[in-house]
Amino acid sequence: MERIKVWDPVVRIFHWSLVILFAANALVVDDDSKLHVWIGYGVLALVALRLLWGVVGSRHARFADFPPSLGGARRQVIEIATGRRHAEVGHSPLGALMIYNLLLALIVIGLSGHLMTTDRFWGVEWPEELHEFAVAWAEISVLLHVAAVVVESRRLGVNLPRAMVTGYKEMRPEEKSGV
Repeated sequence: MERIKVWDPVVRIFHWSLVILFAANALVVDDDSKLHVWIGYGVLALVALRLLWGVVGSRHARFADFPPSLGGARRQVIEIATGRRHAEVGHSPLGALMIYNLLLALIVIGLSGHLMTTDRFWGVEWPEELHEFAVAWAEISVLLHVAAVVVESRRLGVNLPRAMVTGYKEMRPEEKSGV
C-alpha cells in the first residue's frame, strides 16, 4: 500500500465543518430561530470559501482536478458493475458530480433561506417551497454520498472517511489513477 497526500487542511476543515453545521440545522436547531439563520449564513460562507479554494487551492482541491463528466461517471458505473477496481487519487467522476450537486443545493438552500428573511419576500410561498425542496434534495444527496463512500471504501479497499480525516489515502499502486 502506498500513502498519498490528497486532502489539504482547508478541504478537510471545510468538509467536517459543513457536516456539523448542516446536521445542526437539519436535526437539532429550531427552523424558526435566529441560530438557524446564522448557521445557514455560516454554511454559505463555507461554500464561498470552498468555491474560492476550488480555484486557488491545492491540486486535488481544484475544480480542474475533478471536472463534471457524464462520460467519466458512465465509465465508473461500468467499472462497478463489472467488478473492476480503479481508484482515483482525488475525487472519482461520480464523487465529483455529487460534490457539484451538493454545492449547488447548499447555495439554493442558503439563498432561498435568505430571501425568506427579507421584507420583499416575507410571506411569499415560493422561497419557502424552494428552500424545503432543496433541503430535502440535499438530505437525500447526503445519504447517497455516505452510502457511496461506504460502498466504494469496501470495493476499492481505500478507507475514504479516514482520508478525509488524515488527508492521506492508502492505495495499491497498481489500482490508482490521477496522481
